[in-house]
Amino acid sequence: VQLQASGGGLVQAGDSLRLSCVASGRTLSNYATGWFRQAPGKEREFVAFISWSGAMTYYADSVKGRFTISRDNAKNTVYLQMNILRPEDTGVYYCAAAPPNRNYGFSRSYDYWGRGTLVTVSS
Repeated sequence: VQLQASGGGLVQAGDSLRLSCVASGRTLSNYATGWFRQAPGKEREFVAFISWSGAMTYYADSVKGRFTISRDNAKNTVYLQMNILRPEDTGVYYCAAAPPNRNYGFSRSYDYWGRGTLVTVSS
């Protein structure tokens, strides 16, 4: 599976962005999909996860209530709607895909990664 994330940009605190992750090569509906982010000088961290069907989602506490992950399997695409953005949300955002029955909160559970998209939130 090849993944391509897009939708990043420079916004002000309180603004919204929607990231997209488009898959090619294989159907994304066979995989759970996660979003991770990496801020400058920090470790990559888990942001959100969605099951292959979309029935199950999970969020990091830092984004819960502000971010929403969703998917459109017909379009082979997963989205991350980010609202009420904060400067601490700044970083490179990566989407990743994993087969079933993994611990999706950990980056090592994901087999496929896309190139990231940069999100910068100014105060």
